[in-house]
Order: sequence, then C-alpha cells, then structure tokens
Amino acid sequence: MEPLTSSTLFLLWLAGLFSGFVDAIAGGGGIISLPALLATGMPPHLALGTNKLQGTFGSLTAAVNYSRKGLVNLREIPTGVVFTAIGALIGTVTVQVLSPDFLRHIILILLAGVFLYTLFSPELGKLDRLPSMAAPAFFGCAGLVLGFYDGFFGPGTGSFWAIALVMVLGLNLKKATAHTKIFNFTSNVVALGAFFFGHNVVVSAGLLMGAGQMLGAFLGSRLVIQKGTGFVRVFFLVVVAATIVRLAYTTYAAQ
Repeated sequence: MEPLTSSTLFLLWLAGLFSGFVDAIAGGGGIISLPALLATGMPPHLALGTNKLQGTFGSLTAAVNYSRKGLVNLREIPTGVVFTAIGALIGTVTVQVLSPDFLRHIILILLAGVFLYTLFSPELGKLDRLPSMAAPAFFGCAGLVLGFYDGFFGPGTGSFWAIALVMVLGLNLKKATAHTKIFNFTSNVVALGAFFFGHNVVVSAGLLMGAGQMLGAFLGSRLVIQKGTGFVRVFFLVVVAATIVRLAYTTYAAQ
C-alpha cells in the first residue's frame, strides 16, 4: 500500500483517541478504530493486525488505571489471563487462514440479546451479587471462548466479557468493565504477536494510534472511576447498539 499522508495519520491518531475513550468505558472501541484503518485502503488482515497494536496501548492504560484504584481482584484473574491468551492465539492464527464472515450473523444475534437483556434489566450490574460459578471455572471457559473470538474477529468482545462477569460472577458493572480491560490487553498482546509473525502490522500507524489510545483510555477510565454504575450502563447500551448497527451495515447493506 502507498505511504500514509500526514493528514491521514492525524485522523488515525484522532480515531485512536476516541476509540480508547469509548473502549475504556464500555468496550467496543473497535467500531471506531477498525473502520478508520480500513478507510486508508489497508487490506483487512493488515488493518486487523494494526488495530491490535494500537488497541494494546489503550487496554493496558485502562487496566493499569483500574487496578491502581482497586477495581480489579488480581488474585482471581490468572486463570482467565492464561486461557484468554490460549484462545486468542488459536483465533488469530485461524483468522489469517479463514474468513471471519460466517461469524457476523451469529454475533449480531448475540449482541442483540445482550442489548435487550441489559435494557430490560435496570438493576443488572448495580450491586455485587453472589457468583453462580466458581471463578477459576468461569475464567477458564470464558477466557478460552472470548479469547478465541477476540483473536478471530473482535467486535463486541468487551461487551461479552462485561455481561458475563456481571451475570456469572456477580460483579457490578463498574468492576466488570475494569476486569474486562485485563483480558482485552491479554488477547490484544497475543493476537498482536501472531499478526507480527504474519507480517500483518503497519507499525507507524499502530504506534501513532496507540498514543491517542493511551490518552483516550486514561480519560475514559478516570470517568468510570468517578461515576456510578448507572453511567456505565447507559454508555454500555449505546456502544452495544452502535456495534450492532455497524456490524449489520457491513454484513448486509455494504455488500
């Protein structure tokens, strides 16, 4: 592909900033960053790899900020980190061989279910509840499945993690969002390594967007820390709805 112009690089930085802000609050920043990369003319696999590079900066920044504020139970998550890494590696290797198109229809249905369930459950995620599954078992299963999905396709991963943490482990939505960033960072790093190995990363664009991601993630995570779960819930619903619209458009209208 041709070298990116300075104006294009600035727009990518801006996309990274907004993507990091959105992702730190409710996940789903990829609905901003990935289309921005594709709009430059990058082939899909190259855009996916570059997106993982820039997303790593944002997820790390948000994870560190949330952990410092005590919103993450670091003793419970090693199992989730390990299985997320395994799943992400398998998913990323697979996507460089196969097309993720067949997943689009299923993911749209699942995201619609998440949206409707959250919308009509106003008390969901307001307070901590007793878990319905032991944490190691949950993190093993969810890490493997969602890690694979994030490495293979990606859109909506943060939403699936958050709703699973709320429904199964009983976390409030603020804590669930904080834990999600740990697993997002894990799958991003592993997927990034696989994309690097496959020569599917534009480093200059990824680093520039990563700088924007760090600023956006810091601002977004600070906002979550200061606000209550009600704010996170509203933002979560908006992001899930936007993800559904974006996926529906690329799946049906754009073809």
